[in-house]
Amino acid sequence: MIVKHLEEIVGTVDDIDTPTWSSRRLLLKQDGMGFSLHDTIIKAGTETFIWYKNHLEAVYCIEGEGEIEVIGGETYQIKPGMIYALSGNEKHYLRARSQMRMVCVFNPPLTGREIHDEEGVYPLLEG
Repeated sequence: MIVKHLEEIVGTVDDIDTPTWSSRRLLLKQDGMGFSLHDTIIKAGTETFIWYKNHLEAVYCIEGEGEIEVIGGETYQIKPGMIYALSGNEKHYLRARSQMRMVCVFNPPLTGREIHDEEGVYPLLEG
């Protein structure tokens, strides 16, 4: 059984901070669950281009408001209680009107060191 608390992760190597988001990585590949689980803060007033060409992601918003714009597709409003799943590796923009707190699940699981590259992609890392 795995038991962790968010306050044990904040400020450690599993708390990744970038100019547009912070990801507190709760479950990672090394935990052996077959997915990774993240408590992510999207910073207010930011826009991030993302393309998970190597991963599937499901996102559940628990705080804040913003939008996700699928490149060549629709724009969806994000508010608490909304879930979206990038089931087709969609390229998208994530915009936060206010600080958003999201619960994110990735398959395959992240190792914990990933950040978006110049294409908005998380590389497939071993470890």
